Amino acid sequence: MRISVLTLFPELFDRFFTTSIVGRAAERGIITTDLVQIRDYAKDIHRHVDDTPFGGGAGMVMKCQPALDALASVRTEDSHVILLSASGTPYTQKKAHELAAKNHLVFLCGHYEGVDERIAERCDEQISIGDYVLTGGELGAMVIADSVIRLLPGVIREDSICEESYENGLLEYPQYTQPAEYDGESVPQVLLSGHHENIRKWRLTQSLLRTREVRPDLFAAHKLTEEEEKLLEAADNEK
Repeated sequence: MRISVLTLFPELFDRFFTTSIVGRAAERGIITTDLVQIRDYAKDIHRHVDDTPFGGGAGMVMKCQPALDALASVRTEDSHVILLSASGTPYTQKKAHELAAKNHLVFLCGHYEGVDERIAERCDEQISIGDYVLTGGELGAMVIADSVIRLLPGVIREDSICEESYENGLLEYPQYTQPAEYDGESVPQVLLSGHHENIRKWRLTQSLLRTREVRPDLFAAHKLTEEEEKLLEAADNEK
């Protein structure tokens, strides 16, 4: 997969694309990346990339010409262009899987008060990573890129992905490692039993309970299987 980032601050991505799992994906050739400085495409002597909004208002707006010329420098028939925007569609794990199937992702990072609407119209979609406002789209681009890259074949073990939060509509169950006892707290005995079926049921039960408590919206959207209903009923009866 090729990943292009159009930004006013390409230096923010230097460590991101060379560190941890993302860095290993790049080393293995699973991803290739290019960082495009939008300001390089400004045509005036001062290389302005923003201006005051027509109609008045606070803040500055990113201009069409530099951003769209920067986009034209990397866009191909295979490109899928994403504008990071607080007005975009909320990002989900389902969307991460959709994007992982693309050949070329282009992230256009907005800044200032926003971008000229004619920039947005030339992107394939707008995505928001949450109901809050950031200074620019760079952090959002990193979040999406990280979540997509880890889904690409050969980046991490496939079984690690399958049991993660959101993959089956539930939050992940609690995890433990050595030591078995720490500061008076012990690991649940079922995890030390070696009984794989009991461990599976315990983990599923914990996922259900955690999702119901922490993310009732996800739980309401999850269609319970017969087994899940029985596990929840048993857990509730134990309280």
